[in-house]
Amino acid sequence: MALWKQKLGFSYLLILCLATVVSSHNRPFTVPTVTRLTDSFPTVPIDQAFSKAFGASNVQFLSNGSTATLALDKLSGSGLVSQSRYYYGFFSAAIKLPSGLSPGVVVAFYLSNADKFPHNHDEIDIEILGHDKRNDWVIQTNVYANGSVSTGREEKFYFWFDPTQQYHLYSILWNSYHTVFLVDNVPVREFIHSNTNPSIYPSKPMSVYATIWDGSEWATHGGKYPVNYKYGPFVASFAQVKLSGCISDPTAPVSACSKVNPSAQDPVNGPEFTKLSQQQVAAMDWARRKLMFYSYCNDRPRFKVMPPECH
Repeated sequence: MALWKQKLGFSYLLILCLATVVSSHNRPFTVPTVTRLTDSFPTVPIDQAFSKAFGASNVQFLSNGSTATLALDKLSGSGLVSQSRYYYGFFSAAIKLPSGLSPGVVVAFYLSNADKFPHNHDEIDIEILGHDKRNDWVIQTNVYANGSVSTGREEKFYFWFDPTQQYHLYSILWNSYHTVFLVDNVPVREFIHSNTNPSIYPSKPMSVYATIWDGSEWATHGGKYPVNYKYGPFVASFAQVKLSGCISDPTAPVSACSKVNPSAQDPVNGPEFTKLSQQQVAAMDWARRKLMFYSYCNDRPRFKVMPPECH
């Protein structure tokens, strides 16, 4: 009986610890000070920069096109796709997530060319995954190229805030040197291209997408908790969108973007964007130590031989 009580007590402590880890946005965090990279780029009207990709009836443009709401209901999710494709650039959106219970719901802001290259497409993903009854969301980042999900480089993080209460900034910097993921201008991940095989990172022009959809099969605890539509519809709001980079011209034989005389704000060769500052590196180290709970670099069952950038 004493052993049974001991085991029960240990189980209770384990559950309590897990709950504390999962409920990370309820813990006090001193967030590092960082340069507001988003201030370097202009905001674009969503209704002019995007068209409706799917679920048109669940998409609404508000505030003279500066804001959009995307809804997920029993019939459909919804999404926007940029009018232009980009060879590289800085892409950002302020997003407010659905409140209430949200397991299985996926809100995404990402780049892809799956429509043009269905069998060997590239992606750079920010996917925000609804969680279980504790109603915590997590953010998943991913980079892969040439259509092989097996080459994906997923990393997952808890938030240091409640992402349903107000808008927060989610950004991607993609250029010749690296791919950087930022939340409220805090870098949470840097994927340095020179550290891995070129086939692993995207190289073809991509469109920018903003979507909400049903990820019941995998999003929350590997599909353990599907979307419960009695809590729907689930509505995500997008605002303060920034799309700055080299626009692909399908009629031109080569990229029209000049690398000869780059400006200070050039996301490819501008000195401000070729590497992270010491301040940004310190902030990223903080985010990864405090909030990252999964990295493909630690997934030994999946990768018998670790990818070169993990060493």
